[in-house]
Amino acid sequence: MGGRPIVDWILDRLDEVDGLDGVHVVTNAQKATQFERWTAARGRGHDVTIHDDGTRSNDDRLGAIGDIALVIERTALDDDLLVIAGDNLFTFSLASFVAFWGAKGRASALAVHDVGSRDLARKYGIVSLDAEGRVDDFLEKPEDPPSTLAATATYLYHRDHVPLVARYLADGHPPDQPGRFVEWLCRREPVYGYVFDGEWLDIGDPEQLQEADTRWRARLGLPLRDTYEP
Repeated sequence: MGGRPIVDWILDRLDEVDGLDGVHVVTNAQKATQFERWTAARGRGHDVTIHDDGTRSNDDRLGAIGDIALVIERTALDDDLLVIAGDNLFTFSLASFVAFWGAKGRASALAVHDVGSRDLARKYGIVSLDAEGRVDDFLEKPEDPPSTLAATATYLYHRDHVPLVARYLADGHPPDQPGRFVEWLCRREPVYGYVFDGEWLDIGDPEQLQEADTRWRARLGLPLRDTYEP
């Protein structure tokens, strides 16, 4: 996207975050070797760990929440956790997001954005915030969205909330769509919404992928193209 692997754009944003101890990228068995080559080629293999989740198809996939649980278990994580979906492209500052979250005490947070379209809003988790910015309702992909304030797949989980991922899954809740865990968590623990301006594109959507590729190519002075190609 824009001449680079999308995950590189995400890692550029992670460079803004002080105190980041490590980066963990989860992929499936068919792509793990390519990601290992990617870390070696970009010279950052020392601080990016690739996790092969062992899955090979949609039939045996762990789901996004299942993959988060996998990393928590493998690393015996006892710390705060920043989670970013690999299909996120954004321009907001992760350092500002972390500062917002840090001021909330024993709480988790997610980045939210007004997508400005109810058609787009149907594709995302829609968030309701109270006067203090706390999430008081979360609807995953509603048919009739009450607003266009959408949750982006960027989350900060307080270390006390990280073990609840395993509890969520053990109770039989859906392992995919990471917003499902936030929907469950905000009814039990404080979760705040960081409302940002700037750009956010979900490149899992073909039209937004084309739009993102066009915008980033224009900024970099690369030739524009009418259709997307990897």
